[in-house]
Parts: sequence; C-alpha cells; structure tokens
Amino acid sequence: MLRDLRNFARLWAIGRTLARHDALFLLNIHPAGAFVARSCGLIWRPRKAVKTMRPGLRLAMALAELGPTFIKFGQALSTRADLLGDEVAADLSELQDRLPPFPFKDAKAAIETDFARPIAAIFASFEETPVAAASIAQVHFAVTTEGAQVAVKVLRPGVKLAFVRDIDLMFWMAEKAERYAPKLRRLKPLEVVETFAESVNLEMDLRFEAAAAQELKEDFAGSPIFYVPAIDWQRTSERILTMERVSGIRVDDRAAVTAAGVDPVQVVKNAAEIFFRMVFDHGFFHADMHPGNLFVTPQGTVIAMDFGIMGRVDGETQKTLGEMLLGFLTRDYKLVADVHVRAGFVPTEKDVDMFAQACRSIAEPILGKPIAEITIAKLLGQLFRVTETFEMQAQPQLLLLQKSMLLAEGVGRNLAPEVNMWELARPLIEGWMRARLGPEGRTMDALTGVLSTLRALPRVIARMDAITADMEQGGLRLHPDSARAIFGQASERRGRRWLFWAPWILAAILGAALILN
Repeated sequence: MLRDLRNFARLWAIGRTLARHDALFLLNIHPAGAFVARSCGLIWRPRKAVKTMRPGLRLAMALAELGPTFIKFGQALSTRADLLGDEVAADLSELQDRLPPFPFKDAKAAIETDFARPIAAIFASFEETPVAAASIAQVHFAVTTEGAQVAVKVLRPGVKLAFVRDIDLMFWMAEKAERYAPKLRRLKPLEVVETFAESVNLEMDLRFEAAAAQELKEDFAGSPIFYVPAIDWQRTSERILTMERVSGIRVDDRAAVTAAGVDPVQVVKNAAEIFFRMVFDHGFFHADMHPGNLFVTPQGTVIAMDFGIMGRVDGETQKTLGEMLLGFLTRDYKLVADVHVRAGFVPTEKDVDMFAQACRSIAEPILGKPIAEITIAKLLGQLFRVTETFEMQAQPQLLLLQKSMLLAEGVGRNLAPEVNMWELARPLIEGWMRARLGPEGRTMDALTGVLSTLRALPRVIARMDAITADMEQGGLRLHPDSARAIFGQASERRGRRWLFWAPWILAAILGAALILN
C-alpha cells in the first residue's frame, strides 16, 4: 500500500511538471494519451514564463527538472527529428551535455574521499569549471602530476537515489501492466525494466565504465576510423573516471565537419562500419551513441566517449540478426519470416507466408531511400500493429541494440540525410554472412564444436577416474577381487582409462579431418 501511494505521488508530480511546462504534446500521438494531456492541462495551468517558448525548450526544461531518468529519455528523442521535427529535436539536444553543473566543492570532495588524498597530490592542475555536464556526471579537464592532459568524470551527488526512485516506479507500472493489461504481457514489461535497471546499476559505478572503454579500445586497436581514449586506472574509482583528453568536432555539426575538409557521407559510412564491427565482430557495442558522445577528427576518425551503457550479443544472436538484416536488404522476406520463427520471436503456429508479407509491408517503404525520405513514425506504428497481430514476443536482451540502432540512425540523419546508413552497411553484412553461414562458416562451427569436445575430454576422464576411486573406497561396495578385475590396480588405472577413451578420441579427430576436407 505504501509503495502504491509513493508511486502514485511520483506520477502526480510527473504530470504536474509536464503540464506546468506545457510539455504534454507528446501524448497527443494516441487518443488515450491526448485525454490524459487534456486532463492534466485542466488540473495544472502552464506557467506564464513558458507560454512564449518553443515546444522543444519547454519539454527539455521539464525533463531536466524530472531528473536523470527523464533526461536520458530526452537524449534519445533528440536524435529523432523525423518523429518530433527538426526544431524540437534541436532543442532536446541541449540535454546531452549542457545541463547545469553541480558545484566544484562537491567534485573535489568526491575525489579526495575516494583517493584519500588532497586533490593537489593527484592532479598538478584541475579546472574548476566543467567542460560538460550530463545526467549522470560532469567532466573537468586536468593535468596529472606526471604532466598528462586528462578528462576527469565525476558522478553527480545523489544521482543513485534518483535512479532508484524512478526504477521502482517503472517496476511498479510494469507490474500493473502485466496484471491489468494481458495484451501487454508479450512485450515483457518487467524484463524490459530489469534490463534497464541492470544497465543503470553498471553506469553508477565508473569502474565498470572504465573497463568497458578499455575492452572497446582493445577491440578496435589500430583502427584508422575509430578511437577510444585510454584509461588512467590509478585515478579511477567508483565515482571518478580519468581518461586521456581528446578533441574533435561534434558529429552532428555538419557545417564544422565539412569546414574541416571531412566528407559527411564518409563519416556516416565509417559510423555504419563501426557499429557493424561492434555488433557482429566483437559482440560488444556502445549503447549510448547520441551526438554528445561522438566526435570527428580532421582526419575523419570517429572518437567515442561515455561508455556507461554498453551491450553484448552472443554468437547465436549475431547469426539471427545477420540473417534478418540480409533478408531485409535483399528483399528475401521469406527468409526474414523463417528466421523470426526459428529464433522463437514469432509462435510456430502463425502463418509464415503471411508474416513474410507483413515484413514486406514494413521494409519496402525504407529500402533504397535516403533517411530523410523515411517516415519512421508511420513505420513504427505499422510495426507495432504487426507485432500484435502475430503475437511477437519482446526480446529484452535486444532492447539496447534496438536503442543503439535508433541513435546511430539519428546521427546519420543529422550528418548526411541524403544516404541510408544501413544500405551503406550492406556489403559488410553480406561478407559477414558468407563467412559465418557459408561453407567456410559451417566448417569452422563444426570444427569449433569438435575442438570443444576434445578440450573437455581430460575433465571427463578425470571425473570418471575420481568416481572409480570413490567406488573402490566404499561409494559402491565391491569385493576386492571384483574391483581389481573391473578397474585394475591403482597403478594401472591411468593407462587403462585411455584404452577406454581412445576410440572416442580417434573418432573425434577423424570427424574433424573429414569436415576440413
């Protein structure tokens, strides 16, 4: 009961904040939402100061006031000019790294507490004014005592408690949805919130972000198109992250990119390749690729920042996604439908041919067109109708990937709206599919399975040896003569066990040889 009252109060506060900023216009996309917007507007009148402001600014101010969870929501929306319009998207982009900073004394206190030393013993100089302030943390430039130029990220005071409150609200709403709206259960709202909560918990510990940055840097070591700053582990803690200071042009500043002599289309092509390599080559990807986290050097190299939200996909999911993408790009909608069924995304009793037809209706308006000509709002609406008709199950493990694709596409739209970044990635997808699903890929998968079996044999044999020892010592009571007859003396056991396993090992080796030939 207390939890219900607390969350009702939070919903009341959210509605009041949005209404007083006259920022409920997003709800008008649905009749029920429009009713809620009108009701809130009658209860809470907009402030006079906001009436003359643009809608995007009103929304940005409301989300900033509601806290870090809603700021992140606004950051994602800022890349979707097709959904909100260019003006609203531009206003929401202010949420990415231009929020009000917290006082330097709080940053200094966090640093000195975490490292148990005065800040002067850690940094030769430290700029009190932050260069960026976002929903989770703010960044200061500094110089280490060794003379290295670094960027120091400091977690916002109280940010953990703010997220705990909003995540509890999300869980509460998800529980109510599953209980009172059975049609929404296929969307797995509880699992969706759990996925978000896990990513937030990781983001609240900057040591995890440092580890993610280093892993991504190692994945792209030597890449001429993608760079990740180096981590200073000696100056990194739960609340503090210190990394190499880098500079570049914001990826959404087309005029500055062009003025630097860099081709925007090439940058989008590089971004498509980077995203593809992350997902399909390494299975580890940056899941917060909004423009405030991406920069471009005069050489055209993309620099990534802020590694608090990362995602992973396993080998089987990579294959599933690869087949889906290839099916869409080659207009093989039967393949797309088959993959959905095989992966369990669509129930087996559904008509595959009908689902293939539905996939065609979704993809044809997109393929071959520049991003600027694609109406994503209508596309998403149609997709949601299709998923409901075919009872498609939500895949919480793919939510971060879906979000990343939307953010990446938003970046491409801002920088080079005349091209479709997914079409640019098509040769990469086709090459990857040939390597993974063609004869060579099947051979390598089979060989990997054989080698895994061979690697496991010593452990299996050791286990069998332990079992026989236990049996001799009383686990299974045998007459000593019978035990010697069955298992041999202890000194003979190691040699005899190989006689038992040798045929199986030989069969595995011969199988591998036949596959390779």
